[in-house]
Amino acid sequence: MSVVAGKVLSTVNAPYGTTLSAEQLASKISDPASAVSFDPSAFSFFSEVDESIRISFLDEMHVDPTAASDLARKFSLLAGYPLPLARTGQQMLLPV
Repeated sequence: MSVVAGKVLSTVNAPYGTTLSAEQLASKISDPASAVSFDPSAFSFFSEVDESIRISFLDEMHVDPTAASDLARKFSLLAGYPLPLARTGQQMLLPV
């Protein structure tokens, strides 16, 4: 497991007592159903993981940044406050 994935998973798994793999989390953070089911792991990724680590994780796990941003916008609406990846009109800068 990479350092980035380890940091993300420790932030996402620990509070909820889950044991998601990096692949499972990557699936959740790009699936619109995560907002419908109020998935706490996906919400934790968008709200509690440091932004630079979050972006590195998206790149490392080959998650479509548009899908992740769309889901972040849905979680923002549910939470009632803006989440960093939900910014409209701004492109996420992925590492090269």
